[in-house]
Amino acid sequence: MHEGVIIIDKPIYNTEDIQKRVDDYISQFKEGYFSPLSLMARMTEEIGELAREVNHYYGEKPKKSTEVEKTVEEELGDIIFVLTCFANSLDIDLSQAFNLAMTKFETRDKDRWTRKDS
Repeated sequence: MHEGVIIIDKPIYNTEDIQKRVDDYISQFKEGYFSPLSLMARMTEEIGELAREVNHYYGEKPKKSTEVEKTVEEELGDIIFVLTCFANSLDIDLSQAFNLAMTKFETRDKDRWTRKDS
């Protein structure tokens, strides 16, 4: 258990809930959201941390005994947080952005992969 952190067994959030929860958190602080360039740097850092965890769990580079135990799940959560900060700072609705991406994949790539037999 993480000290000082409340963990809900099975939280269910839609993108609107995620964006509001992040905005409620960030809005407490005078600094507000970082600039897009700073958020891009933070996103890159978080993706690097995810890559490191994946390499430890699934690659050939095990962790040193002195390294803090993190999880892929935790790193994905950090990426969602920073991604949401990025979207909020630019007034982008994540549901709309996701829909645009899925529509593109579902049309452009609909015959790209081998389908499973029904």
